[in-house]
Amino acid sequence: MAIKKKRRVNIVTDMTPMVDIAFLLLIFYMATTTFKPPETKAVTLPSSHSEIKLPDQDIINITVTKLDSVYVDYLAPTMVEVDGVEFKSTVRKYAETDATSVAFYINKAREKNLRALVVIKADKDASFGTMERVMKSMQENNLTKFQVVTDMIVEQIDGE
Repeated sequence: MAIKKKRRVNIVTDMTPMVDIAFLLLIFYMATTTFKPPETKAVTLPSSHSEIKLPDQDIINITVTKLDSVYVDYLAPTMVEVDGVEFKSTVRKYAETDATSVAFYINKAREKNLRALVVIKADKDASFGTMERVMKSMQENNLTKFQVVTDMIVEQIDGE
């Protein structure tokens, strides 16, 4: 007597729902990701050995370019209401100024947020006189706490 072999039933997996979920996740992550705001002006930073992490918000940036132009910008937190739900968003405020009136814009930004950290990004080819005027303007207005942003030097150890 011959034994009949059972026929295998082919299983077909529908991949459409998985592709839909993958695209929905991709769209979700693209919509909710926050990126670092673009720089107002590109500068070549001087190098340093120290490293301090800066916060992502509550920062007042003072940018000094190699052409001795001075820019002050800050991210101002605002509350936006959408369908009865409040969201915290940020608005970039920006001003081009001379070195002697930097403190005016810093004080204007600090009216909204007293905890804002003052950060100076100066090009390594900027003249010393411009930086001196920026710091003197800040000192005359009792703004003595600030951070200077530099590039981190990575030292090579012999044999690596």
